[in-house]
Amino acid sequence: MTDTVASGAGALDATQLSRRAAPSALDENVRAIKEWEQAALHSRSRAEQISDWVIRAVSSGPAIALHLVWFVGWIVLNTQFLADDPFDRFPFPFLTMTVSLEAIFLTLFVLASQIRMGHQSDKRAHLDLQVNLLAEREMTAVLRLLRDIATHLDVKGTLTAEQIKDLMKDTDIHSLTSDVDEIASPEVESPAPSEGGRATAEGPMREVN
Repeated sequence: MTDTVASGAGALDATQLSRRAAPSALDENVRAIKEWEQAALHSRSRAEQISDWVIRAVSSGPAIALHLVWFVGWIVLNTQFLADDPFDRFPFPFLTMTVSLEAIFLTLFVLASQIRMGHQSDKRAHLDLQVNLLAEREMTAVLRLLRDIATHLDVKGTLTAEQIKDLMKDTDIHSLTSDVDEIASPEVESPAPSEGGRATAEGPMREVN
């Protein structure tokens, strides 16, 4: 009896260990996304890496504090009431030129980073579209198999034959895109005729005597 209980406990522990060892679908998805993101980061060019580093450095707290100290100290050192011989008198043209040059270069770095992020977002959108199309084909195949099984077993469902047939149709991407464009595009309304006049095809509205 003791050996039976021990063997049963051992089998249960082995089953639990195998379940823990086997990765779940969520873990596999998280790992795949992490690997894809790391591959995208490693594939960046040297200029893109420098742009991302500059943006992270400038947008950090120490950089903001450094700019604050820089501006305040510059203004204090060049104020006539506080400094005997200011090197950049009011309205501080050298400071303005320096800050303008910094803003130009920072704008270029931000644009380069945004372009890279836009390309990466496009890749994600294309990947999402491919996954959705694959899922739609799989669901269409599942519906066809379920219909064949229901027909073979003579099972009556709640959906009509026309509804099932409509769901089993292959999705036409081009027609669906055209329908979405028609829905998204605003309708052009023709101008309503004003009082005492009417719109003509030849020209502007004419008054009616």
